[in-house]
Amino acid sequence: MKRIDEIIECNADEIIALGDNLFKHPELGYKEFKTKEILIDYLKEKGFEIEQEYCLTGFKVSIGSGYPHIGLIAEMDAIPTVGHPCANLNDSSAAHSCGHSTQCTIMVNALLALKEVIKDGMGKVSIYFCPAEEFTDIAYRQSLIKDGKIRYIGGKVNMLTEGIFDDVDLCIHLHAMGNDYQYGINSRLAGFIYKKYTFIGKASHAAVLPHLGVNALNAFALFQSAQGMLRETFKDEDKNRVHGRLISGGETVNSIPEIVEYESYIRSFNSETLTVLNNLYSNAAICCAKAIGATCNIEDTPGYLPFVPSRKLSDVVYKQMLNYVKDEDIIKDEESIAAGDIGDLGCFKPTIQFGYGGIKGVIHGKTMMIADPYLIYITTAKIVANSVMDILNDHSIADDIISSFKPAMTKEEYLEYLNKKA
Repeated sequence: MKRIDEIIECNADEIIALGDNLFKHPELGYKEFKTKEILIDYLKEKGFEIEQEYCLTGFKVSIGSGYPHIGLIAEMDAIPTVGHPCANLNDSSAAHSCGHSTQCTIMVNALLALKEVIKDGMGKVSIYFCPAEEFTDIAYRQSLIKDGKIRYIGGKVNMLTEGIFDDVDLCIHLHAMGNDYQYGINSRLAGFIYKKYTFIGKASHAAVLPHLGVNALNAFALFQSAQGMLRETFKDEDKNRVHGRLISGGETVNSIPEIVEYESYIRSFNSETLTVLNNLYSNAAICCAKAIGATCNIEDTPGYLPFVPSRKLSDVVYKQMLNYVKDEDIIKDEESIAAGDIGDLGCFKPTIQFGYGGIKGVIHGKTMMIADPYLIYITTAKIVANSVMDILNDHSIADDIISSFKPAMTKEEYLEYLNKKA
């Protein structure tokens, strides 16, 4: 522990500079070319070789050999955030208001230290740089799917189906979590389904010939009322959420809207409830449209599966957290309505996503900025690196984590789930 901490302290200034550089170069999913360039240049300078590339912008670097194989998960992409000071105006105002750039920096810092202390045969450690976690920029990603460059919207979903994670034994992930605490451990996430509704009416002159038109916007408004009424049936323990945004609502005020497009997430901790709610909301949209003479086409796309962390792996990281912060500064067993494709990975491998603070402003908002770079880039890297060494120094820990894990489904069942709803 002392040796790792010393190495990380020695690298502090340049690591913080790396984090600042990545934060100022945000890119949306499957477009993280500058991000990849910055990371690869830095890693090659430090003597690393790129072991594997995948999914357009993703790549992997590794150290060590043997069992266990520990995967460090780092997400690369940004999210549209209009008005953010570091927004990329050439890429839909992409900004790292999600904090993904900090994940990459932390994991690189941890690997730098581990490279100095891991000997061959102790085990293998890989950073999986993952593209496109944020479920956004859908039209662009659908164009990539059409061109055969990817198969699915989410980065880790593509990585799973391509077998990128097949040889890893367990995975450690982390995520920025706002400014109200320093760390969080053993957190669950919800899953979601993405829905796109297209309400179709009939255009006509809004003032002179309204009787010849069918107002698609009215059909949508009726559906909005139905959505609100359905919410009172939600089970509290599932923490269901339904939310969305209007993509298009008509062409001009002087014409009755013929086409109205609306996209939505249905979220839940319960996978079966997701299916039930999905069908319920589809029926509501179709019936609301039919009630006023319109129709509704619905496209359902698998989002991400609910995430259930490995408690035994969480316990390893939690013990290391206590070396750096007080127990009262650690939130435990949080149930977050947020979702991520880490949920899909967690169905197949013992995985955790722990939270870290050091952020000011609102996550996914234009005020989100780095407040405490030392906590984020240095302290958190120490926690990751020392947790990895605890596992590598005592293989019985890995044995216990792996033997207590049961995959949620087979690879074949996963592909069936993805393709049935795609």
